[in-house]
Parts: sequence; structure tokens; C-alpha cells
Amino acid sequence: MTESSGASSQPSRRVLDRLFGATAEPSAPRPPRPRTEAPRSLRWAAVVVGIEAGAIALGAVVLLYLTLTSDAASLSRAVAEVVLVAAGAAVLGAAAIGLWRVAGWARGPVIALQLLLAALAYTTAFEAGQPLIGLPVLALVAAELYLLATPEARLAYLER
Repeated sequence: MTESSGASSQPSRRVLDRLFGATAEPSAPRPPRPRTEAPRSLRWAAVVVGIEAGAIALGAVVLLYLTLTSDAASLSRAVAEVVLVAAGAAVLGAAAIGLWRVAGWARGPVIALQLLLAALAYTTAFEAGQPLIGLPVLALVAAELYLLATPEARLAYLER
């Protein structure tokens, strides 16, 4: 049904403001944050994380190939493994960019994933008998943790 008086059937804006509250006024724009230049050790840490992300992404592609060409006992578990490895590579790739930009959020995930990679690499190198795979990963993890622990890398985050 339409009204002949031409009034709209929607309630007025004033009634909605009384019921739900008026929208906030736009705030003043934030002043631009000065970009701090990443110190040398932090840039090298970002490069190491980028190398790890690339290697893990390559591992995800290999796992995907093996999943598609072999007869997996559980296809859903094999696909889940590929997705988890690819997600780890994506997180490390984003963290590498974050370390290069001295982003505050990037250091925590990198350290957590380095500890996880260290445990996996130790198991691969010594318990699974694959030192050609595990020892280079352990070396990358040690280099990464060292680079993040240098005084200039820690001070870069304190100066933010």
C-alpha cells in the first residue's frame, strides 16, 4: 500500500538516532608515524625468514604433488597437512615483510614459528635419520634467533 500524502514509509533519521544512538563524528586524522629504518640485523632476519617461507612453500607444493599422485590413507588429512604447511609459509612470508618494516606484530610469530621449526628439524635430523634436511633448518633457526636477539634489533622495537 502506498500513502497518497507522499510521506515515506521509513522512520525518520531522528527516531533511529534516539533508538540506536547517533553515529560518531569522524575523528581527526592521525599524524603520520615516522618510519624507522630497519637496522641491518633486522633486515637480515627478514631475509632469513623469507628464505624459510620460500622453502616451506616449496615443501607445500611437494606435499600437494605427493598427495595428488599417491594413494593416501586419508585424503582429508593429507589435504589438511598441505593447507597447514601452506598457511605456515604464508605467515612467515607476511612476517618477513613485517620485520623489514619494523612492525611490532611481526617478531612474536617469527619467534614462535622458529621454536616450532627447531623442534621439527631436531626430530628430522636426529630421530628420523635425515641430517641433510634437519641440520640446515636448525642452522637457519639458530641464525634467525641470533639476528632477532642482537641489541640493534631489540632497540629498533624499543624506539618505535
